[in-house]
Amino acid sequence: MPPIEAIREILAKTKLTAVAAVVGATVTGCAAHAADTNVAVAANFTDPAKEIVRLFEAKTGHKAILSFGATGQFHTQITQAAPFQVFLSADRSTPKKLVDDGLAVGASLFTYAIGKLVLFSASAELVQGERTLRDARFEKIAIANPVTAPYGAAAVEVMKALGVHERLAGKIVQGSNIVQTFQFVDTGNAELGFVALSQVIERRGGSRWIVAPSLYTPIRQDAVLLKNAAGNDAARAFIAFLKGPEALAVIEKYGYGVE
Repeated sequence: MPPIEAIREILAKTKLTAVAAVVGATVTGCAAHAADTNVAVAANFTDPAKEIVRLFEAKTGHKAILSFGATGQFHTQITQAAPFQVFLSADRSTPKKLVDDGLAVGASLFTYAIGKLVLFSASAELVQGERTLRDARFEKIAIANPVTAPYGAAAVEVMKALGVHERLAGKIVQGSNIVQTFQFVDTGNAELGFVALSQVIERRGGSRWIVAPSLYTPIRQDAVLLKNAAGNDAARAFIAFLKGPEALAVIEKYGYGVE
């Protein structure tokens, strides 16, 4: 009969082998279930989306591949079978339209963020509230394309509500999306412009006016799972993560409202 030390060594090795087997099985199982998902994201949500994806991938092991652009352009691409599984829109109507057309899952539809519009200038003195628009002492004002970008449509609403749209029409330059619109302002190609609060919330300098919400229709941004996401674990996990506390903290940090 072996000495007690030998027995203890045998038992210890047996336990270690069992633990290693369990760990190996767990890692293999996670790898087997990890998946990729292609996510179409409204341009205004670029920075928070990148931060949320880093957290999502670290927590789940899944990978989210982001594409950024104008909501209207994404709608066209999705109707033409673009390979997206998740859509983060800059409005409510576009995802609803996809659901109505049988291209998205109605039960997955929800508001992930409520956007805020800002009149911004790189110049420290230029923006002085709505008076800036009434005085019109500038050559160019940038907005996103109001046909395809909800923030652009909101900008037009604001100008019309203040009775200055017709007078400013000749000064307006349009970006294809809110990212390009911000670039016009940031580079000085336009002295000021309507952008998303999320784009300037961490920026120092310049001047800004957070537009009164009463001057435009609330920018409720909805997310939806697209029909071609059937069987895609990463897509469903991303939608679930977007509703969770980690994602909500990031969304609020960038100046969006949440429900």
